[in-house]
Amino acid sequence: MVEEVKALAKNETLELVTSPLGKKPIGCQWVFTVKHMANGLVERYKARFEAKGFTHTYGLNYQDTFAPIAKMNTIRITLSSATNLDWDLQQFDVKNAFLHGDLEEELYMKIPPGFDDKKTKRKVCRLKKAVYGLKQSPKAWFNRLNKAIISFGYHQSNADHTLFIKHGSDKITSLIVYVDDIVATGDDKEEIARLRKLLAPAFEIKDLGQL
Repeated sequence: MVEEVKALAKNETLELVTSPLGKKPIGCQWVFTVKHMANGLVERYKARFEAKGFTHTYGLNYQDTFAPIAKMNTIRITLSSATNLDWDLQQFDVKNAFLHGDLEEELYMKIPPGFDDKKTKRKVCRLKKAVYGLKQSPKAWFNRLNKAIISFGYHQSNADHTLFIKHGSDKITSLIVYVDDIVATGDDKEEIARLRKLLAPAFEIKDLGQL
């Protein structure tokens, strides 16, 4: 729980403010999971802080929604191309992905359970960035990632908005996004290595190696 709160502070996701009049703060909760390794042993205990997005009202708390999930056909074509052309498949994971999305709405949320005390009395959290559980979080996260990848010289596919392609002089690199997982492939190994370095300053990237 402390690690998650530190991540929120590091990303400047929220700030503590006096509860404004006429604004009803959104509820929040902790979700606990146990991460296991491939051999079944416990890797780590994880606590995720989530907003109670089911209390949202369309048009008031959020506008559009979008799920950044690659189409299954896109995944099949990518895997088939990599297999037939002997390309490497490199997998990246973005840690706390949804915390990187910028919010357009003015939203307030209650203090995380377990972290309220005398100092936080009559205080609420003003959300500056998206958190898990919000209806607009996936869209906000993907908008931020989309701008970053396009600025690196990639073109977004019209057939699948989670597919990005970059053509070199005689080489090609493509990447697909599935929520917070990124798979990059192509015959330009230098570009794939460069992509990771370009993403690292803006997002907390975890290199998962070969897929």
